[in-house]
Amino acid sequence: MPAQHALQCRTKIVATLGPASSDYETIRDLALAGADVFRFNFSHGTHQDHAARHAVVRRVEAELGGAIGILADMQGPKLRVGKFAQGRVTLVAGALFSLDLSDQLGDETRVQLPHPEIIAVAKAGSRLLMDDGKLAVVVEKVFPDRLETRVEIGGVLSNNKGVNVPDVTLPIPALTEKDRKDLEFALGLGVDYVALSFVQRPEDVSEARTLIGERANLLVKLEKPQAMENLEAILALTDAVMVARGDLGVELPPENVPLAQKRIIRLARKLGKPVVVATQMLESMISSPTPTRAEASDVATAVFDGADAVMLSAESAAGQYPREAVQIMNRIIWRIEQDPEWQSSMAVARLAPEDYVADAIASAAQQVADTIKAAAIVAYTHRGATAFRIARERPLCPVLGVTPTQQAARRMALVWGVQAFVQESSNPVTSVEAMVETAQAVVAKARVGSTGNTIVIAAGLPFGVAGSTNLLRVAKIP
Repeated sequence: MPAQHALQCRTKIVATLGPASSDYETIRDLALAGADVFRFNFSHGTHQDHAARHAVVRRVEAELGGAIGILADMQGPKLRVGKFAQGRVTLVAGALFSLDLSDQLGDETRVQLPHPEIIAVAKAGSRLLMDDGKLAVVVEKVFPDRLETRVEIGGVLSNNKGVNVPDVTLPIPALTEKDRKDLEFALGLGVDYVALSFVQRPEDVSEARTLIGERANLLVKLEKPQAMENLEAILALTDAVMVARGDLGVELPPENVPLAQKRIIRLARKLGKPVVVATQMLESMISSPTPTRAEASDVATAVFDGADAVMLSAESAAGQYPREAVQIMNRIIWRIEQDPEWQSSMAVARLAPEDYVADAIASAAQQVADTIKAAAIVAYTHRGATAFRIARERPLCPVLGVTPTQQAARRMALVWGVQAFVQESSNPVTSVEAMVETAQAVVAKARVGSTGNTIVIAAGLPFGVAGSTNLLRVAKIP
């Protein structure tokens, strides 16, 4: 089946690569179907696997033109119980069950918990969830080497199942030794975003920021209740954010997850930082060629909420229908974005500009573009910040980001409504006239508008200086 070009949506699609989507043809098909950013999940696969996928993505990018972003997702700490003598046990509600530091094989009364940090901070009344929340125990007594708990929700518990501790902040860094090695490898490849897992405190973000520097943009995954308590401080330190509803849904009551999603999106938009909604968006498409109606509604809700991007995980990494999953997600987004109610919701949710020149210019660009029904806003941006701020305003027309570096163009691939174009270094913009001519050429390349339509141009004087956005110009398409 030949690949079809995607509808040009404002809300971006992040597609995870894995065993079902590692070859050139499939990755090319996913890009044509609408994937803007590819996620490499470092919880799975070897460095060699990721390097091979990276090379394929860059080959596809070179063939198709434009910019494709790559997101390296760090695994983070994995808290797990030990092993059982029989491989599994059945925990009975109301029974006592101990979690200890002994490496002896477990039984119906106890099992190893190889994480002394949990024992150190647990208190009577703390809840521990196991196997993605399917089982729950409540701590009754704390000893130096063990927790004595009572089973609250029973069931089958098998070897090495995960443990979540939603009630306490754990003294565990967000980056493990494995993560540090993976991080250096990913940065060496030249990835565009690094996703940080297990964030609880602003300090977790600061540590990662120090290690990454300017080599990539940092994306924080919000999956811990403790992170929600420190949300504003965490978002202030990151470049982008992900609503990681899998672990967040284990540690928060399910009824609180939609509210958390809306709060995160609202605050990220206020700060002008891209926000991705992830986990189980089209999960039935792992084994089905079509999604459920509830899944379609879930994607639509994220689009209505104003998310910059929605993400596919196992659907594209290990599912039977990776191409179809991207195509259908693209179609859902397109349909919502054509709806007048969606356009009205974007207008209502606009925020007052911040008190500095670049943000005032971004706000004015949106207002002028919407008032005169401009075909596009062309944003000259050195590192992408101007395009990020204009996208925050959610204008009705496309935003075309013009940048001197491919690195900045790839980072804009995650940003709502932005198409990125690299300005040739051999033809730098040095005057207002050249700025207008280049903008007109970019609009023609993007195939938006027609002769006589107006465009709005945001730039900075002097040209080529980062952080100098101070100019707004209206021009016509020749």
